[in-house]
Amino acid sequence: MTFPNVRLRRLRKSKKIRELLEEVRLSPKDLICPIFVQEDLKSRMQVESMPDIERLPIKDVVSEVNSIANLKIPAVMIFGIPATKDDKGTSAFAQNGVVQKAISEIRKNLGNEIAIMADVCLCQYTSAGHCGLVKGDKIDNDSSLDVLTKIAVSQAQAGVDVVSPSAMMDGQVKAIRHGLDDAGFTDVVIMSHSAKHRSSLYSPFRDMAHCAPQFGDRKTYQLPYTNPTEAMREVEADISEGVDIVMIKPALAYLDLIAKTRSSFNIPISAYSVSGEYSLVKAAAMQGWIDENEVTLEILTAIKRAGADMIVTYLSKIAAKTLNG
Repeated sequence: MTFPNVRLRRLRKSKKIRELLEEVRLSPKDLICPIFVQEDLKSRMQVESMPDIERLPIKDVVSEVNSIANLKIPAVMIFGIPATKDDKGTSAFAQNGVVQKAISEIRKNLGNEIAIMADVCLCQYTSAGHCGLVKGDKIDNDSSLDVLTKIAVSQAQAGVDVVSPSAMMDGQVKAIRHGLDDAGFTDVVIMSHSAKHRSSLYSPFRDMAHCAPQFGDRKTYQLPYTNPTEAMREVEADISEGVDIVMIKPALAYLDLIAKTRSSFNIPISAYSVSGEYSLVKAAAMQGWIDENEVTLEILTAIKRAGADMIVTYLSKIAAKTLNG
């Protein structure tokens, strides 16, 4: 059999032909924009390791989220920085806590114009800076579950749409689901940081959120990046506990795990393009070494191409502005 001359460049000969044949289409609707809200802050504050990302006072939250919604980004994820910390992380589930106030203000002023997500963890709220409660020199899994559940329920009471447990405590999805359901919040979505790896790429976040551990490290609860099978077991465990959306974190160096999750499980997948990924792009762009907009789209498209349905990223506003033209 004789085949005609194959010239694949025919498929790239004009912009409109390329648009017709585009296999993976990145959209602002794929993005979730993180925001940091700091209690008792009077004005916006820059952090050197994350250029253009600011800590927000409560009074600026609504205007910031409104500007994000205007970029056609469908969701924000709130991280709180409390005024006080203690060994129990009590400010994390206080009715008037910083995240709870932010959720209430967004809901009251913007209604359902944007989906509200919130981090469920203890690292910002405990004096030890760990993601669970400390007993002796260890992170205690089961007592941490009770507190994580209180945090999720308090956020639901404030009006959150999605709670996002990131503590990597065994059984956190099951505990939170039971807690939400028992409190009457059966419609609140759980998006778990199912395969959250111990990564040096979190360093700028720890600057931003004041959440570096005060002793030891997080090796006993965050995943080693050497163990893809263990990561899949974590995803499977969350699914068995009733999670609604799983997350792979970080994203760019873990595209294989996003793809593996996509091929192995029939569940919505989120990927978190973390602070270090953002800062690497910004630092290179500030030196004039890369085109920030083009690299942003390339990275986020790769994450979506690997199988992510949605991407939590500090690059959200840059990407949305570029995509919106």
